[in-house]
Amino acid sequence: METIHILHTNDLHSHFENWPRMRRFLLAHQAAYRQKGETVLTFDIGDAMDRSHPLTEATDGQINTTLLNQIGYDGVTIGNNEGIGNSHAQLEHLYDHANFPVLLANLYEQSTNTLAKFAQPYRIITTDQGTRIAVVGLTAPFFLTYRPNGWDPVTISEEMPQLLAQIEGQYDVLVLLSHLGLTTDQWLAEHYPEIDVICGAHTHHLLKDGLMVNQTLLTAAEKYGHYIGDITLTLDANHRPVDRKARTVLTADLPEEAADEAEIAGYLAQGHAQLAAQVVADLPEALPIATIGESPMMTAGLKAIEAATQTEAAVLNTGLFLGGLEAGLVTKDDLQSQLPHPMHLIKVTLKGYDLWRLVLEMEKNRLFLRKFPIKGMSFRGKIFGDIVYDGITVDMTLRRVFWHGQEIDPEASYTLTTVDHYLFIPFFPTIEIVGETEIMFPDFLRNAVATYLTQKYPV
Repeated sequence: METIHILHTNDLHSHFENWPRMRRFLLAHQAAYRQKGETVLTFDIGDAMDRSHPLTEATDGQINTTLLNQIGYDGVTIGNNEGIGNSHAQLEHLYDHANFPVLLANLYEQSTNTLAKFAQPYRIITTDQGTRIAVVGLTAPFFLTYRPNGWDPVTISEEMPQLLAQIEGQYDVLVLLSHLGLTTDQWLAEHYPEIDVICGAHTHHLLKDGLMVNQTLLTAAEKYGHYIGDITLTLDANHRPVDRKARTVLTADLPEEAADEAEIAGYLAQGHAQLAAQVVADLPEALPIATIGESPMMTAGLKAIEAATQTEAAVLNTGLFLGGLEAGLVTKDDLQSQLPHPMHLIKVTLKGYDLWRLVLEMEKNRLFLRKFPIKGMSFRGKIFGDIVYDGITVDMTLRRVFWHGQEIDPEASYTLTTVDHYLFIPFFPTIEIVGETEIMFPDFLRNAVATYLTQKYPV
């Protein structure tokens, strides 16, 4: 009998407050298992980075690679925060100094139709007892957001057959690093019995003791470093699993050390310092934000995204702004603190009737959304807040919508700007159903605001 251990992490999202304890656990268990003469492999399943942390923003994710290097991972795959939270060039160079392979089989260079240069589709690891372990990586193929950034993602149903054909006969045990989500993992287990273990991520689900779907073990360790996964496989003389066990360890239960607090604070301090050194504007007066309705900060945000996309109307919500800006010098640190969301701008073109319907959807949901706690879809605030338009007015008594003072023409075309968040949340279906939508890369909302303030209030 042979015992193989797999330690796994996922969806850290730059929650470095958990990193010191995670690191100690991983390194200690690697050493303990090896001391017993047992194989141990360690994997990260993506979304290790998140630009809401100032040091991740300041270093374009390089700090995340540096920290991952401390563990000796045997492979990582990417999540959407790496894949679409970076420009094409930033992602290409994110792992230049990594001491681990990036396993990713379904993301291709648009210009050459070749696999992303920083990745390899799989690796074969052979244990001391001769067991061949194939490890493959897949990420969620978000076509709407990858393609404008120069990447071609491939669907799982298209990629899996050719990937399995590539590795056929080369492995005894097949492990999938899946940044696809629980539903897709279950589908894969049902349709591809060749897979022995799926280390999951993306949907932030916790499988405390794993989940068996047919003969495949599904595992996942929730999010933010709250948990660490630990899998134990027992193999027979033919190198096939005869027992599969999974557990998750709650990071909060792990012991702290005296130096942890300073290390965690240091990451924040470094990030703030690097961003604060980059001055973008000199405001003659403060730009406060209001929780309801218009405000100087909201006006600046709306005008900024119009300027960035060359449109004449825009809509944003007050919950995007975690605060306003004080008079005087404005730095990238100020903007990252007040607009931490990794959201891209979108231009949405609609016929007049569809614009009327979209605005009425917004008005219908307005009061509900003012205090609604949004989670996910790149939102890093607390509540959605109030909806504010620029260039659009509405008379709800008569159910009429106006574009710069003129009632909209049902057959005319209109283009407005907002954030891609509106495309993904369920409250404004008109955007997805009938909108002609262009996602703007690579900048985020805060980058557009920075450019606008630089031009209007130069240093």
